[in-house]
Amino acid sequence: MQNKTLKTILTIALTVVITIIAFIVLMPMFGPSFMHTLMAGRMHNGMNGMHGDSAAPSGLDYATERTTDNGTFKVSYTTENAIAINQMHTWVLHVETADGQPVEDATVTVDGGMPQHGHGLPTAPQVTEYLGNGDYLVEGMKFQMGGWWEVKFNISAGDLTDTITFNLTLEG
Repeated sequence: MQNKTLKTILTIALTVVITIIAFIVLMPMFGPSFMHTLMAGRMHNGMNGMHGDSAAPSGLDYATERTTDNGTFKVSYTTENAIAINQMHTWVLHVETADGQPVEDATVTVDGGMPQHGHGLPTAPQVTEYLGNGDYLVEGMKFQMGGWWEVKFNISAGDLTDTITFNLTLEG
């Protein structure tokens, strides 16, 4: 009797350990798409879960050229190719003063995410090079799913600092 109980306990313990190891090893490969499917299923079944409303708010500005929040800079971005889901890409961020002069030697930080999903970007994009004439190379951009994204830039040049948020809605 004791031998059978011990064997059962060891079998259960070994099964739990193997399951945990498999979870740790396989989650980075399959987890994001699997978990997003589960959460999206909740959302579409009327149980909003973490996602909230899947539609982007009405009235969002999707322009790729705009003035910063306090009117300090005029900022635009361009991409070499169309933005694709789950692919790394670069942006060129162009920064001018309010009167149209290129901003040189600015410090630019990048942040962003999906406000309705409550998560940030899957990468840590950053400005890697000043290209001249107010152009800054932003590398490491990636979006892992379709939907409404915000990309936020904090720009500091001399004693001037301002922020801008670009909105994107990606199909996927």
